[in-house]
Amino acid sequence: MKKTTLLSATALLVLLPSLGLAQEADTTPTNAEIGFIFTTFMFLVAGFLVFFMAAGFAMLEAGLVRGKNVTMQLTKNMGLFSLATIVYYLIGYNLMYPGDGWSIQGVLGAFSLTSLEPVGLEGAEPDLTYASVGSDFFFQLMFCAATASIVSGALAERIKLWPFLAFTAILVGLIYPIQASWKWGGGFLDGMGFQDFAGSTVVHSVGGWAALAGALILGPRIGKYKNGRTIPMPGSNLTLATLGTFILWLGWFGFNGGSQLYMDSAANVADISRIFSNTNAAAAGGALTAMILTQLLYKKPDLTMILNGALAGLVSITAEPLTPSLGQATLIGAVGGVIVVFAVPFLDKLKIDDVVGAIPVHLFAGIWGTIAVTFTNDAANLGVQLYSIMVVGVFTFVVSGAIWFILKATVGIRVSEEAEISGLDTTELGMEAYPEFSKG
Repeated sequence: MKKTTLLSATALLVLLPSLGLAQEADTTPTNAEIGFIFTTFMFLVAGFLVFFMAAGFAMLEAGLVRGKNVTMQLTKNMGLFSLATIVYYLIGYNLMYPGDGWSIQGVLGAFSLTSLEPVGLEGAEPDLTYASVGSDFFFQLMFCAATASIVSGALAERIKLWPFLAFTAILVGLIYPIQASWKWGGGFLDGMGFQDFAGSTVVHSVGGWAALAGALILGPRIGKYKNGRTIPMPGSNLTLATLGTFILWLGWFGFNGGSQLYMDSAANVADISRIFSNTNAAAAGGALTAMILTQLLYKKPDLTMILNGALAGLVSITAEPLTPSLGQATLIGAVGGVIVVFAVPFLDKLKIDDVVGAIPVHLFAGIWGTIAVTFTNDAANLGVQLYSIMVVGVFTFVVSGAIWFILKATVGIRVSEEAEISGLDTTELGMEAYPEFSKG
């Protein structure tokens, strides 16, 4: 009996490792699951970086507006991001990515709430060739919010808070996702072969067109243009503006890198690293070009132009950050820097008041970047690129203009002359960003 018991115990000890191995084999992820895990992880990390761009926009705008309007800009940025989060869940995400559920095939997606996978994937059968819905929704939401941030800076110092947020709700809930579905949702522009890797047109020019429409209807700040001259209105804090630019530069690695959409193979990882390098080179090209040009034109470098030069370089490379060489990426970004230096005074000549230079950076450089795709990507066709720029531009500008006009005619979009002169911080919010300093 004892001998039998001893043999049974020995056999159990021998079998235990093999049982453990069998159990381990049962729980070892498949190749598809590993790809799913890594791509999901990439979306989350890239999403964190793009989320940090919200802080970049807030700091850039806070630094470039006058001290009496800083709190309002910070309030607008908190409001627009929070609003984008809710509205994109309620309407935007499924409207942008309808799958097979188009309301009008290739043109208008389906209106429905966003649903995530169940906890622990209980009873779910996820698409293991891609990533979790939650990670994709989170990543795409950050792009949507960035579009609204572009509008905020251009219309600063004279727009009312609540009408601005009302426009933001329409922009992030309808305008942005509808046109984005035409490319990224598999709509008609995508079917034509339109190339826009991370959104020089889909994100940046859309924000620029919406800002341009708003600036035209809103009008310039009081005292900005007098007797044919442009009166400088320096920002309150160039330290904050510079910090905001570097934060945006950092966030752009997630913006462009995450747009590779997959991190399930060595090839995709190598491409992501290439995108990072090209993104950085374009920003450097834009900043350095703006620095040299302002030295030549104005005898002194202009920091605000240098900051916007870097951002214009980033916008320029966003449509195609993968295929260029480092040298080509630098040149593409450099052209963005040139665009900013000449576009800012050009808008002033037209008396279009853009407080932070958002229209030159995001609209003009966005158009350039979309065209520049044809220089390095053989899949891009110049005619298709130009047609897509026009379609997105006309749609966004016309619809945005209509919304701004309706808001102006109903609730009004501009603060009173007294409020604008005194500053929006005290008149609209009753608090100041720098209460220990004099206004100005």
